[in-house]
Amino acid sequence: MLGFQDEASFGRISEPAYCWSPPKERPCVPSQRIRQYKPAYGTVFPETGESFFMVLEKCNTENMAIYLKALSEQFPDDLILLCVDRASYHTTKKLPIPSNIKLFFLLPRTPQMNPMEIVWREIRKRGFKNRIFKSMGEVIARFYEVVESLTNEALQSVSLWGWVRNIVELF
Repeated sequence: MLGFQDEASFGRISEPAYCWSPPKERPCVPSQRIRQYKPAYGTVFPETGESFFMVLEKCNTENMAIYLKALSEQFPDDLILLCVDRASYHTTKKLPIPSNIKLFFLLPRTPQMNPMEIVWREIRKRGFKNRIFKSMGEVIARFYEVVESLTNEALQSVSLWGWVRNIVELF
């Protein structure tokens, strides 16, 4: 299976976005600047639209190891070619990599090559646009709620790009 992995932060810092309002009325959009967030780790498999997500405390080698182990256990019968960026905790020799996962590194400074970037955008659009949260617990609950609502077809539509399809066909 070909998968693309990335991390993104979700929290209580909101960014107002465009929204609909009746003509000649100014929209009222809630906003807050509380700097609390947690990183979410995610993988999408564009060919099938399957995905796997976890919210952890921070981005580091230890949490990446926890994530890879959980990903491996979620797909125990599959050999996963996992495309990752070159974050230090992805490239360190201290990172234990499960036997059914092989890492492939994207070119430096090319986040636009990672379909997970679009998946993050979709999650934010569906669940975090123009919303404020009273606690980090609400943020995490909303994150998982949105992730569970994403269908395989929706994930395929945003991640199965032409060049990704060509690579999948090679396997």
